[in-house]
Amino acid sequence: MENKESNTNEQSSEELKKTEEISQNSNATVPAAEALNFSNRIPLEDLKNAVEAIEAELAKVIVGQRDFIELLIVSLLVDGHVLIEGVPGIAKTITAKLFAKTLKTEFSRIQFTPDLMPSDILGTSVFNAKSTEFEFKKGPIFSNIILIDEINRAPAKTQAAMFETMEERQVTMDGVTYPMDTPFMVLATQNPIEQEGTYALPEAQLDRFLFKIKVAYPSAEEEIKIIQTHHERKGSKPQALINDVLTPVKLKSFKAKIQEVIVEEKIIKYIADIITKTRNHPHLYLGGSPRASIATLNAAKAMAAMKGRDFVIPEDVKRALIPVLNHRIILTPEREMEGMTTESVVNMIIESIQIPR
Repeated sequence: MENKESNTNEQSSEELKKTEEISQNSNATVPAAEALNFSNRIPLEDLKNAVEAIEAELAKVIVGQRDFIELLIVSLLVDGHVLIEGVPGIAKTITAKLFAKTLKTEFSRIQFTPDLMPSDILGTSVFNAKSTEFEFKKGPIFSNIILIDEINRAPAKTQAAMFETMEERQVTMDGVTYPMDTPFMVLATQNPIEQEGTYALPEAQLDRFLFKIKVAYPSAEEEIKIIQTHHERKGSKPQALINDVLTPVKLKSFKAKIQEVIVEEKIIKYIADIITKTRNHPHLYLGGSPRASIATLNAAKAMAAMKGRDFVIPEDVKRALIPVLNHRIILTPEREMEGMTTESVVNMIIESIQIPR
C-alpha cells in the first residue's frame, strides 16, 4: 500500500514538472496544464461539464463577463460569499439573479435601504393568539441564494446582523439558533461611485466575503452584442431563457471532490509567503489575515478542478489572489492619494515572490 501511494506521489510530481516546463517554453494562450494529457486520481469530468453548462446558460443572456461568472461558480463550489462592485447598469444584479436561476434551489432578493432593520432580514417573533405564545417568523435571509442589492445603503446595525449568518450559517433569535439550509450563498452588490446615503462596510464584514469582484464596462464589441441581443429578445424576460442545470445533491458531491484536490507543500508555502508579505509591505496599512490564506487555497483548488485538474499549480493561486485580497488589504494614505490600487500592490507582491518549481 505504501509503495502504491509513493508511486502516486511521484507521478503527481512528474506531471507537475512537465506542466511547469511547458509553461516556460510554450507561447500558447491556454495554460500548459490544461493542454497536458494525464489521468486524474479524482473523477472531475462531471464537475467540468456542469461548470460549462452553467456558463452556456448564462451566455444566452450575459455578454462577456467570463471572469465574473467563473468567480461566482468558484465561490459556489467552496461555500463562499461574493461582493460585487461596479457602476449602475453593467448587469451586476441580473447576472447574480440568472446565476441563481441555473441552480435548482430557492432564491431571495433583499433591497438594502437606509431604513432597513435587522428584523426585516432575519425575521421577528410574532404573538400567536391561538397558542398564546410567540412564534418566530423567518425573514428573507432563510433561503439558498440571497442577492443583497446595494448592501452599502443599509446602516451599520443592519449590516452587522449579517455577521453570524455569513460566517456561521445560522441565526440566533431569542436564545434559539436556527441553522441555514444548504447551499447558502450571499451575493451582494454595491456602487463604488455614489457616496450620498451610503454606509461603508466595516472590515470585519468585508473579510467574510470570499471574493470582491470588480465589474468593468464592456468593450465596444461587447456593447454592440448587448444591444443586438436585447433587440432580438423582443421584450422577452431574460429569466425565461435560463434553465436550472445543477441540483443541491450534485453540488454537494462536487464540493467533496474539490476537498480532495492535491496541494503540494511548496504551493502551500507559496500562498503563505504572499499573504505574509502583505502584512509588512510598505505600501499597505493592513495586510491579509489567515482567512485570506485559506480563501486563496480553497479558490485555487476549485479553479484547478473546474479545469479538469486534480492538483493545484501556481497559476491557480495567482488567479485567485486579486479577488481574494482586494477587499482585505488597505493602502497607506500616502499611496492612496497617489492613485495606487490594491490590485497593483498585489501584482507587485506576486512578482517579488519566487514561483515554486
